Amino acid sequence: MSREFSVVIERDEEGFFVASVPSLPGCHTQARSLDELMDRVREAIALCLKVETETTHGLEFVGVQRVTVSA
Repeated sequence: MSREFSVVIERDEEGFFVASVPSLPGCHTQARSLDELMDRVREAIALCLKVETETTHGLEFVGVQRVTVSA
C-alpha cells in the first residue's frame, strides 16, 4: 500500500535543503541537493511510519502562505 505526503522544502543559510512533513510531527531531514533530499525524506517518512502513533492522525496539509510583517 502506498501513501502520499506533502513535504515542505526550505533552504537554510548554509545552502542545505531542509524537508519537513507537516502530517508527521518531527519528521524532517536535510541534504545538499534536491535529489539527495528526496531520497532522505522518503527514508525519514518510512521510519516515522514505523513509530507512528494515533496522535499523528487527523492533520491534513492545506498549504503554505508567505506573510509580510513590518518590523
